[in-house]
This record gives sequence, structure tokens and C-alpha cells, in this order.
Amino acid sequence: MKKRKLILEDGSEYIGTGFGSPEEKKIELVFNTSMAGYQEIISDLSYTDQAVVMTYPLIGNYGTMEADNESNKPGIQGLIVREYCDRPSNFRCEETLEKMMFANGIAGIQGVDTRQIARHIRNVGSCKAMITDEAIDTSEAVADLKAWNPPTDQVARASCKKAYRMEPDGSETLLQEDSSSKAAQNAIAVIDCGIKKNILRELQSFDRPILVFPWNTKAEEILRFQPAGVVISNGPGNPEDCAVTIETIRGLVGKQPLMGICLGHQIISLAFGAKTYKLKFGHRGGNHPVKNLLTGKIEITSQNHSYAVVPESLEGTGLTATHINLLDNTIEGVASEKDHVFSVQYHPESAPGPCDSKYLFARFRAMIEGKEDK
Repeated sequence: MKKRKLILEDGSEYIGTGFGSPEEKKIELVFNTSMAGYQEIISDLSYTDQAVVMTYPLIGNYGTMEADNESNKPGIQGLIVREYCDRPSNFRCEETLEKMMFANGIAGIQGVDTRQIARHIRNVGSCKAMITDEAIDTSEAVADLKAWNPPTDQVARASCKKAYRMEPDGSETLLQEDSSSKAAQNAIAVIDCGIKKNILRELQSFDRPILVFPWNTKAEEILRFQPAGVVISNGPGNPEDCAVTIETIRGLVGKQPLMGICLGHQIISLAFGAKTYKLKFGHRGGNHPVKNLLTGKIEITSQNHSYAVVPESLEGTGLTATHINLLDNTIEGVASEKDHVFSVQYHPESAPGPCDSKYLFARFRAMIEGKEDK
């Protein structure tokens, strides 16, 4: 395998061997501490335009399976690992991780000290970086990175382009402009900002049609179908770049029960008038402890986000904090009982990660069924 190197904006460089796509990539560099679930991680659209450093040392040992993908076309650009295994041992394996990465244009480097890189990111924060050939001059690459302005349209690229309807059995059809709104009543509406497939799988258990709308759909278009409730999905990038979605949520508040997940949590908070900020190096892993302030219970959660809600900004918005991260006391959940709204910063659908938080889907189901009874 050809020698490649990872160059950070501050001039740090790490030389290893390449796998996956041979393309040069300019990316935001982040790390994930999960011990398993690399396929779900690289197919999670919340990683659009990023490269992930996996702190677990052996990656690729169980291959990849189509059924475990969290998207049809990953948005991640790179994967940095200590040791890549090209001979997976798994009866479910359909192809190697490298073949999946090559097919989706994902560049990889192995043979570097990933835990050292993770510590560096913890010290300096998530940063711009480049995956390139070993022969590239580092000083020229650093100058290129400093001049590079990362894109801000990640959600637009990650979202579906046309609205569609999913039946409880998983079958999908395009949602036509002249579709009967009556036929869609009692459905669950989803605003797709880069949704993970496991969120849709959890919603299928409601035994209702699911109407999935692009990120920039107006509130009146969603309300035309009179859904029982609306879910705002996870997704990549800065929530403040989703001004259209924020305005849509403002048009839905008080009219439909709302549930937000990850980016959806941030968008709901912004719609109510709160503020968000970028974390130094984000939360990415499968073992983050979160305290439910309503019950006092601790949940071990799956997380993947760069932004968080400013706690002081919740005052006067009508939202109250419901969950906090026990590692750094960041806000992990908010709710407005009056408006039938709640959201969490972490991933109750897991994939990968623990299942402690799946009760939130049952909570949303109870909320929409209670609304129907009124």
C-alpha cells in the first residue's frame, strides 16, 4: 500500500499507509471513541465533510454489510485507524471495509498513532486537515488549509431531494404534490437533515405511514398532510446554517408534537430563541453518561455532535433543560410541556451504541397518541 500522510492545519503530520480511496481530501478532523460500529459511523451523514480518527486500535475485522448502513451514500471523507484488517471474520460479511470506502470515495490512513492524534485534537480542538500523498510538501499543504473555507451546505447535500412516504413494512413511494392529505392523516412527518436509517426503523414500529420531507420544506406544506407529529432528524454542520428549517419549526410549534434528535435538538432550541456554540472537540462515542433531570436516572448514550445549546440562553424561551452530560455538564435535552415539544442532543436510536435511551421513542408515541385523544 502507498504511503500517505495526514497534515493538520497547525503543521502536525502523521505518516502511514493508505487504503480506501486514493483521492486527496481536505476535511475537518474529529475523533470517535466507540469500540465497535465503524460501518454505522462512516455511513452516518452527520459526518459529512469530516474525517474520523478511530481510537479503538483494530478496524475492519468484521467487514461490512448492506443492512447495517445508516445512509445510502456516506458523506464522510476520511477514516484514520491504527490497524486496518483486510481479512474480516464474520458470517454476515458481504465485503471488506476498504471496498466500501473505495466505492464511496472515502480516503483512509492506517499505521498511525490514533490515540496520540486524538489527544492532540483534545488539546487544540477539531481542526482542518488534509489526507494526501507522502510526497506533498507539508508547508504548502498547511498554507492551502489555512486558505480553505469549509463548505456550509452540508445539510442541503445530506437531506433527501424529494419528499417520500414510507409504509410500516419499509416500502417507499414518492410523495406527489397532488397526494391526498386525508390518506396521510395520522402519519409521522420527518424533516430529513441527514437522517440515520435506524431512526426510521424505530418509527416504523409506530405502525403508521412515515412522510419524509427535505430539510427546506415549509411548515404549511407539512401541515397540509395533518401528521400526528413531527421528528426533526440528526444531520451535519452548524445548526445556524439551517435558517429555513428553523423557520419551519417556528411554524409548527404549538400545532404538532415535535421530537428533535441531535441537530434536530439544536434546531428546535434555536427556533425557540436559544443559542448554540461550537464545542472544542465535540462528543463522539458510545459511552457518554447523561443524567435525566426528570427521573434522576443515568443513561449511557451514543453521541456525535460538534455543537451544543448555551444553558443560559434557555431562560425565557419556554424550554427547560431535561438532560445534562455528566462529563462536561452540557445540555443534552430540552422540552416544552405546553407546546408538546422535546429533544435530545444524543442518539436514542443508537447504531452504534447502547439502547438505554430508546424509551424516548415510546415517549413520543405516547405524546402523539395523547394528542389524538383530545
